[in-house]
Amino acid sequence: MMADKREMKLDLLPEDCIVQILSFTSPHDASQLSLVSTMVRDAALSDLLWEKFLPSDYREINERLVLPIVFTSKKELFLKLFKPLLIDGGSKSFSIDRTTSKKCYMLSARELSITWSTNPLYWCWKPLLHSRFPEGVELIMVCWLEIKGKINTRMLSPRTTYGAYLIVNLAGRAFGLDSWPSEVSVKVGDHESKGIVCLRRNNGNNRKQELEMVIMRHRVETLRSRVDRGDQEHVLCERDDGWLEIELGEFYCDGVNDKQVTMCLREIKGQHLKGGLIVEGIELRPKYFIN
Repeated sequence: MMADKREMKLDLLPEDCIVQILSFTSPHDASQLSLVSTMVRDAALSDLLWEKFLPSDYREINERLVLPIVFTSKKELFLKLFKPLLIDGGSKSFSIDRTTSKKCYMLSARELSITWSTNPLYWCWKPLLHSRFPEGVELIMVCWLEIKGKINTRMLSPRTTYGAYLIVNLAGRAFGLDSWPSEVSVKVGDHESKGIVCLRRNNGNNRKQELEMVIMRHRVETLRSRVDRGDQEHVLCERDDGWLEIELGEFYCDGVNDKQVTMCLREIKGQHLKGGLIVEGIELRPKYFIN
């Protein structure tokens, strides 16, 4: 008996079946497949499909927005959420990652626990240029630098590895921040990742900087001898929006257990004065891994 070699055309399937098939692809792929036929295009534009791409709590998120989104379709809502939008009275921002469609959050400086930040002798709260938040905070002068942020995993996308990033800038008057490496960490339950970072810009290679790097490497090795072995050395990276970011660590959100994520940058061992660090907040976004 010969097998039937006839092929079923995608556009001969009921629309709900096509929607189900497209839901296993990505939003980008679904948009590309909409060019196949009129039937597939209708399925690719349906609210039923784009609701599957949206976060399960998108209604609650829209209610938390400072300016709730007005939309005529679920696809329109999805696309508008690509842009970071203020939520919870402006103390946080929310967006959807363009590559993974996972949830991203940023905690403003006001949402963080910053030692002595309420004392105007040590920290100055003010509007920041090019910031998504109404205000940020600049370090005037302290010897004890400690910045912490917390978030619950239930707010994040399940089955996702997240990176936590402290978003900062360095004022022209910045001093003492690179005299001793800062310690960074992310803790979720019993899991904790640790690292160290030097709070300085990379301004190119010259003899002075090379000498400074030799001195800094000595300080890093000294610090490593005081903390747990295996800590990673992180770097200050420039962003497209003009800010700098420091990776504090990473963690896996399984989506099953509600756990508190604690993120921290700390420099308390140098016992010297430092100032000029400008803090915008802590960003949480999915990490990409290249095979």
